[in-house]
Amino acid sequence: MGTVGISFGSPTSGQGFDVTNTVNRMVTNLQVVETPWKTQLSSLQSEDTVLTSIGTDLNSLSTALQSLTDFQGVLSEKQGSSSDTSVLQLTGASSSAVAGSHTVTVTSLAQTSSLHTNAIAASDTLSGTLSIAVGSGSAQTITIDSTNNTLSTLANAINSGNYGVTANVITTSSGEMLSLVSQTSGSAGNITIGGSLQDATTSAAIAFTQGQAGQDAQLTVDGLAITSASNTVTNAIQGVTIQLLSAAPSTSVQVEVTNNNSDVETAVGNLVTAYNKVIGDLNAQESNSSSGAAEPLFGNPVVATIQESLQSAMAFLQSGNGISSITQLGLTTNNDGTLSLDTDTLQNALNSNYQSVVNFFQPSGTATSFGANLSSALNNMGNSASFGAVHLALQQNSSVESSLSTSINNEETLISKEKAQLTTELNEANFTLQQIPSALQQVNEIYSAITGFNQHPQG
Repeated sequence: MGTVGISFGSPTSGQGFDVTNTVNRMVTNLQVVETPWKTQLSSLQSEDTVLTSIGTDLNSLSTALQSLTDFQGVLSEKQGSSSDTSVLQLTGASSSAVAGSHTVTVTSLAQTSSLHTNAIAASDTLSGTLSIAVGSGSAQTITIDSTNNTLSTLANAINSGNYGVTANVITTSSGEMLSLVSQTSGSAGNITIGGSLQDATTSAAIAFTQGQAGQDAQLTVDGLAITSASNTVTNAIQGVTIQLLSAAPSTSVQVEVTNNNSDVETAVGNLVTAYNKVIGDLNAQESNSSSGAAEPLFGNPVVATIQESLQSAMAFLQSGNGISSITQLGLTTNNDGTLSLDTDTLQNALNSNYQSVVNFFQPSGTATSFGANLSSALNNMGNSASFGAVHLALQQNSSVESSLSTSINNEETLISKEKAQLTTELNEANFTLQQIPSALQQVNEIYSAITGFNQHPQG
């Protein structure tokens, strides 16, 4: 620790000295003891910034891997095609769908039952009763009164009830008609009308005419006859939704269900990108910054631990599977530790042995997969688990930082008290110095009074 000298100037000048500046110089000298603590604290905080960034990128790598290890992820996705989209289209394929080819013939489409009345004048009123039954359900009767005695109010009454049909009033050149459409498609939704509905204005009976009979779709899939109450068919091919568009009894439509290679290739590409980001983070800590200073984690064992764990995970060999290493998927390790992806090799693997690719990323039975092994390794590296290397390093730093902050705060408290005491004492000393000329003047006056000798003659 250095020393601070106090310059009082001329003791008889009465000017004193700069107390604030003198105190600040003394405080600065006292604060020297904190310098190594603050330097270490700053260094640890810089480490924290890099460690947190690495932890974030490891989490991103885990997320990218999860899309491939998740049993409901991209490896379970299927897509389909139809050889004649005017007859049928594939509108969905779930993870339960199995890749393969199927022959479909659509004999007839499903229809929804509908009825309509004869036309009556818009001003006419109704009377009587109307009963409605859908399929094998019980008939429900509506009694006509002042609240529902027009086609419009009758339609409202039907729609606000639970009659299994939807009612609409249709205006034509001949007048208005009441249309009823079943809410159940197929043969099970056929509408049966009863009652004694009349045009009260003309006393004529109101008759219903069938617009369309309810019927089920008829189709064959690979020679097996199938019926469907809807033209959206989900029970023909496992996990596949088919939309029937037209009947074509003499046309055999080829339906292809395939694996979604495109999304798998994208997912593997995302995995490579996320992996290379982590490797870039680690490589950046093995050199000096642009200013020549060492990077925050230069020589830190955490960097070496993560590098070794990643290299080991990438070198994992899976036995008992057609795909045993990442090289068979077109992945190669570069000199700097990053990965490169040959999409042609990956595509060939997907086309030739898709299930082996699935097994490589996802565990099967008691076998450990590459994906499961890498996932476990990432848990041991990052900050998402309490035992992760990054998490433990951050916790260790936090403990030391807390101790350093406490030491610095305690020292600052002592220095603050010392500063207050110094300020008080030096202010008193300064006041004394400023009073010296006045005291000397008093001594001179006493001396003059005693001796009669004037120390400061005028003129």
